[in-house]
Amino acid sequence: MNRAAKGGMAGTCTALLVLGGYGAYNMVHGLTSGPSGEAQTKAAHSFDPAAVSTSPPSDAKSVKLTRAFLNSWSRQHLDAAASDTDAPGTATPALQGYTGGLRLTKLTFGHVVSAGPSTVTSGATKVTFDVTAKVADGTWTYSSAVAVLQSTDGRLAVHWNNSVLYPGLGDDQSLTAGKLPEGATTAEVVASDGRTDLSTFSSLRDIAATIRHNARPEGGSTGTGVAVVDSGGDGVKTLKVFSKGRAPKIRTTIDAHLQAVAESAVKDSPLQGKPAGTVALDWKTGHILAIAHTGADGDIAINGIKSPGSTMKIITSAALFDKVGLTPSSPAPCTDSLTANSQTFHNDPGVTANQAATIAQAFTVSCNTSFIKDGFHYLVTNGDASALHDEAVNVFGMGSWSIGGGVATTDPSIPADVQGGDQAAQFIGQGTVTATPLFMASVAATVRNAGFEQPIILPGQHQETAPQQISGRTAGYLQSMMRGVATSGTAAPRLGGLAGVGAKTGTAEEADHTNGWLTAYNSRIAVAALVEGGSSGVNSAGYVVRHLLTGS
Repeated sequence: MNRAAKGGMAGTCTALLVLGGYGAYNMVHGLTSGPSGEAQTKAAHSFDPAAVSTSPPSDAKSVKLTRAFLNSWSRQHLDAAASDTDAPGTATPALQGYTGGLRLTKLTFGHVVSAGPSTVTSGATKVTFDVTAKVADGTWTYSSAVAVLQSTDGRLAVHWNNSVLYPGLGDDQSLTAGKLPEGATTAEVVASDGRTDLSTFSSLRDIAATIRHNARPEGGSTGTGVAVVDSGGDGVKTLKVFSKGRAPKIRTTIDAHLQAVAESAVKDSPLQGKPAGTVALDWKTGHILAIAHTGADGDIAINGIKSPGSTMKIITSAALFDKVGLTPSSPAPCTDSLTANSQTFHNDPGVTANQAATIAQAFTVSCNTSFIKDGFHYLVTNGDASALHDEAVNVFGMGSWSIGGGVATTDPSIPADVQGGDQAAQFIGQGTVTATPLFMASVAATVRNAGFEQPIILPGQHQETAPQQISGRTAGYLQSMMRGVATSGTAAPRLGGLAGVGAKTGTAEEADHTNGWLTAYNSRIAVAALVEGGSSGVNSAGYVVRHLLTGS
């Protein structure tokens, strides 16, 4: 990092710094050394900033003083230049900092012209000019301006602030040249291929900006040029690039190809423009491979907190297997309706009652009453309905975890102290149960992997662990049942015929509409999708999930 110098130049400047073409220096200052310089300093010191005239000085007088100021500055007679300002004590070290910070070897000015009364500094005349500065590693040119004031006794002075050095330069900022400082160049947030910029994907622009701000970049090479730095020497803005560096990169887990598929999938024509969100994970590692969404209410893929509907039956089934010892062949009668805690529940249209149904059969056709009956009977004890919450936390890793890079995600919720009708509703993903596509993709990944791997977007990011590993028995049961859903159950219209796929559909009621869900996995990825206003999971989210499974 090259930090701007704050003090004067070390040693003696060996290059002659001249102001060409003006012939003004001797007229105003006399000779460039000796008593005349002291006289000018005394004259400027007599300028009283508290007695400024409200009338701007004439154009001719303003240009004449500006040329004298610039002539002294170009010759590195910095005390003399500062004496032409209304704040010599502040101007001198600032001019010295300009020389040292830029490693200046030559400074010239041109086109010194009055621009009339200043619109910024009251009672001043604005004078514009061009600057050519030979600095470390190159030549820098820019246009600038000063405001010339007049005191009530007719004396003139350049009004001093840091913008005299460069337009808009703050009081706590300075200039540096040479190797560009950190912060003056922007890191590139890329996919796992190390090349694809995440900001090229509309769904990832905000995520990329957040990661860029919070994660540490690697590699890259710093270019050279001129930059604004703050009081600590950290880069604020690049003003001129002499040689381009190579931007440092922040590599993520995103799969560029799959992300492109996801971006297209959430805009698929069968969705009819409804808000949609999807997340795809590598189920072996928890690496987030794709995040895509549409809609005006933010990223519903990672923050769309909604009732997940029947996709929750994955966790309900796991709780019945782990906590009660049931199996997929255990009875789970499917009735047209069921009342629990004074609330009546019904099945989705098309579900046929079957008093002899097993858990596996009820799972395949997504019978609500089967899971409410078994869940309420076996998992609610003396009013304590915390079993589903405990299963979600202990086995499926539900909790507050960070995917990395400062990217905010919304935590799922299955309350431990659920009451009333919600004690039954939770088993079919309704009531107070909420989740995101991110979490539901993780649920499917846990089943396929036979273990929870917390989703992350940065390689090497810390991953929380689940308190207990899902048992091989339970994972095997769930895999078998999810395979049945994909081949012959509610997901078959979209996923039937795809090799190695397990799935679970969901439809959740919300106010005056339904939301469609589907979560699934294949041999490589686990994916979940939510479509707000989807008529059913298979006929909305099913299209999104199919694109990702076939595109992986």
